[in-house]
Amino acid sequence: MSTLPTIRTLEASEWAQYRDVRLRSLAESSNAFGSTLAAEQERSGEAWKERLSSAAVSGQDCPLIAEQDSVIIGLVWAKVDSSDDSAVNVFQMWVAPEYRGRGVGSMLLREAVAWARRHNARIVQLGVACGDTSAVRLYTQAGFKVVGAPEPLRPGSELLAQSMQLLLDEAAA
Repeated sequence: MSTLPTIRTLEASEWAQYRDVRLRSLAESSNAFGSTLAAEQERSGEAWKERLSSAAVSGQDCPLIAEQDSVIIGLVWAKVDSSDDSAVNVFQMWVAPEYRGRGVGSMLLREAVAWARRHNARIVQLGVACGDTSAVRLYTQAGFKVVGAPEPLRPGSELLAQSMQLLLDEAAA
């Protein structure tokens, strides 16, 4: 019998598992991310290690995974904005296709927002590929609002991404 998914922070020593799930997410959902599979595949093992090691000590990063039966089934990264410490950016959000529609994305997003609150953020922001997608519905249901006009998903792309923000009401904290 399957257990319920758990959400937890990735440890620096889990860089290979992080790399694997990140590459899987880019291969499976190539039009959902600002980065590309080709770009991420170019990273060395040391670069993957450094990404998680830096996150572990920065106090500004929160790489989260959803795990079920010891298998990583989802990923999200929350990071304090480098130019505005009252804002947290959410990116790398992904749930394995075979686990979609089961609330895993909501669980990951809730934990990322809770982390932002603990870091006294006033706003959580993200970009999402335009369209009537489950990702857009997830963010809308969580209270995110569209901000500004859509922009290219990545340089030179015809795909568009929409910025969304969630204002963290201190009274709701």
